[in-house]
Amino acid sequence: MLDISEVSRRSGLPASTLRYYEEVGLISSAGRRGLRRIFEEAVLTRLSLISLGQAAGFSLTEIGQMLGATGTPSIDREQLVRKADELDRKIRELTALRDGLRHTASCTAPSHLECPTFQRLMRDATTHVVKGRARRAQDRRAAKDKTPK
Repeated sequence: MLDISEVSRRSGLPASTLRYYEEVGLISSAGRRGLRRIFEEAVLTRLSLISLGQAAGFSLTEIGQMLGATGTPSIDREQLVRKADELDRKIRELTALRDGLRHTASCTAPSHLECPTFQRLMRDATTHVVKGRARRAQDRRAAKDKTPK
């Protein structure tokens, strides 16, 4: 058994995050020793899965659904494919942005605003912001529709 400070040290997560994860049902403590929460060692694996899910861009709600209450992951493979596709799209967007910034940094145009590449970069940024907002709104609506009533 590990107390919260040991779990914090070994996982690299602050104790406040561990308490929050417990509050929202992502992890559970095995009890208390005095005022300190006590966890089974298996919580470290669960925390690693949570961190991996977050790094991949999943919300804590999505991660909680994948992990379930039993601790045995139940991961929808289609959801993983959709997330991988989303990451591919984001990588393409970031690569284009990086390339545009590198060009702009070395551009010989008298002003950035006179550079066609910079103008395209500005147009693309505006388009991506609008599309991103619309996509996030659509994702929120879809998540709300899936929530049991």
